[in-house]
Amino acid sequence: MPEILETRLYRGHGNVRIAATVAGNPSNPAVLLIHGGGQTRHAWNGTVRHLSGRGYYVTAMDLRGHGDSDWAPDGDYSLAAQTGDVRALLAEMPSPATVIGASLGGLIALVTLGESPDTPAEALILVDVAPRVDPEGEARIVNFMQAHPDGFASVEEAAEAVSRYNPNRPKPRDNSGLERNLRKIGNRYYWHWDPKLFDTLDARAKDAARFDEAARHIRVPTLLVRGSRSDLVPEESVRHFLDVIPDARYVDVQDAGHMVVGDRNDAFRAALIEFLEARRETR
Repeated sequence: MPEILETRLYRGHGNVRIAATVAGNPSNPAVLLIHGGGQTRHAWNGTVRHLSGRGYYVTAMDLRGHGDSDWAPDGDYSLAAQTGDVRALLAEMPSPATVIGASLGGLIALVTLGESPDTPAEALILVDVAPRVDPEGEARIVNFMQAHPDGFASVEEAAEAVSRYNPNRPKPRDNSGLERNLRKIGNRYYWHWDPKLFDTLDARAKDAARFDEAARHIRVPTLLVRGSRSDLVPEESVRHFLDVIPDARYVDVQDAGHMVVGDRNDAFRAALIEFLEARRETR
């Protein structure tokens, strides 16, 4: 029987409303999923169903300014605000959670746990992101996110833009998943995130010193899942990550790029479950 996905609303930093999908029994081990920049919580729908079906209580949040969460009325998308949102959700969860963050979501998770050691969390999983990332790879992602300020005439036109950005990824059979990342205004489709995000976002390659410092204060079991073809996390970034968090584990997902979850969902899930189940056995 498929798990029921329920939408809940939380109050984050500065009273910004944060939307989240929740599934599973609250008495089960908790997991919080944080998507990457420009995505929405729906990027995790398959993972939510899979984990809740395996006996986890799963919450997938929309970052502020993304999806169904509020756009920050004061335009504040700083790490201080973003980590405040995450701490607010973690405080509402029935038990300390394993926090899983992809790309921007991973940096937010890293800073949340590294700068606030009393945060109720029991493990950290970073998906194709590390304290130090490749500036050129980062620029490519940011350029794509900012490339279409006037939107698209159709969902299909947006799909073509995604295909040009990631030509190695097979085209989906339908665009229903992509449509969740778009909002329609009049007869145009726009990405479902606030374009003011980059005005205040202090989570860039130039902020590596802060991420390094946060990583050195991580006190929970940590896993890095990287795509072998990632243009954001080269091998030297992995080596540095393992230097600053020497007890961390690392999995390289073959034939996956930066979008590990979408490129090789089978291998991603396998790495995820292996780590989570090992943690479960130690309880």
